[in-house]
Amino acid sequence: MSLHLTLTRRAGALTAGAVLLALAGCGTHSDKRADQALGTQGAVKPPARPADVSGLPGMPPVLDPKDVYAADRPNQLSPVVKDFPSRVYVPNTSSNTVSVIDPKTYKVIETIPVGAQPQHVVPSWDLKTLWVNNDKGNTLTPIDPRTGKAGKPVDVHDPYNLYFTPDGKYAIVMASLDRELVFRDPHTMKRVKTEPVTCYGVNHADFSMDGRYFIVSCEFSGELLKVDTEKMEVVGQQKLPFTGAMPQDVKISPDGKTFYIADMMAHGVWVLDGEKFTKPTLLPTGKGCHGLYVSRDSKVMYVSNRGEGTISVFDFAQGKVAKKWKLPGGGSPDMGGVSADGKVLWLSGRYNSEVYAIDTSSGKQLARIPVGSGPHGLAVYPQPGRYSLGHTGVFR
Repeated sequence: MSLHLTLTRRAGALTAGAVLLALAGCGTHSDKRADQALGTQGAVKPPARPADVSGLPGMPPVLDPKDVYAADRPNQLSPVVKDFPSRVYVPNTSSNTVSVIDPKTYKVIETIPVGAQPQHVVPSWDLKTLWVNNDKGNTLTPIDPRTGKAGKPVDVHDPYNLYFTPDGKYAIVMASLDRELVFRDPHTMKRVKTEPVTCYGVNHADFSMDGRYFIVSCEFSGELLKVDTEKMEVVGQQKLPFTGAMPQDVKISPDGKTFYIADMMAHGVWVLDGEKFTKPTLLPTGKGCHGLYVSRDSKVMYVSNRGEGTISVFDFAQGKVAKKWKLPGGGSPDMGGVSADGKVLWLSGRYNSEVYAIDTSSGKQLARIPVGSGPHGLAVYPQPGRYSLGHTGVFR
């Protein structure tokens, strides 16, 4: 993410009644959104009784109060995406293109021209669209993941990163240089509310299990924000206790009790109690700690250490780094995602114009694929899950 300064950013076999009531019971949600969320239930069988989590009104019910990633099991694709071809979409920040990789052959099969400085490829909440964040082009380019074709760009200012509220009601543009969180219509991207922030470099986030708040990293001022989802307001702010801190990716633990924030200058992840929002502690992982990705069984989290060409494997049960994999010949592993079957970790090589495919059982490099210049927030798609919270693919 520091390159932002230099490169300038969803039923037949299911018990639909209970789900539909949970989705349509909130007056803030349209029938269309409720239908979309219901459709995403098809991939994962809900528990015999409602989960004991009082979620954000309109949010699809939590499947398992002990695991926020319960809908992300291997190959459990939503009916919405089950027929989409499996691809890896790589935004090349300096080339103003998106490289499309066939994960079966490890080859680039298409290069799509987009706007200036594409930073991330983001799956929409309803899973139907991929949005390319053209940061300096001040546009979002939609890609139809069924056909792989790009549509007409939508004007959006400073779209460094993009998220969606768990109820599917709003898209949230992380306007990093504008110092704003901009809540927009998730389909038209029309501005609904702007929340100015006093920190600098808002870029990554993740939501609490109940969806009622989210934690945001501010890269350039080394700060964290806590934001009330319904009110769309910042309710907490703190400076990280490390001189020169540059927080990056944010990810919640499976049990929903802890947030982890990667920090490329502190060379580790900050461990934060999101509810209390008290001072976090630092867990060293490696130089240039950057991206955070949870395994399909929710047991470990892959941490890309961009500054040393390694991936740390953090064990949630042990609360520590259990192993570290080194890319042969080095590299600059940045952002990406896990394959639908959970067997391959895909990461962009930010400084090396390449993409890495890594075996999640052994850490072995399976492929090193040349792409455009400055590859950044690549999206592996489709992935398991009922709906998307944004970024390169945060599914629940």
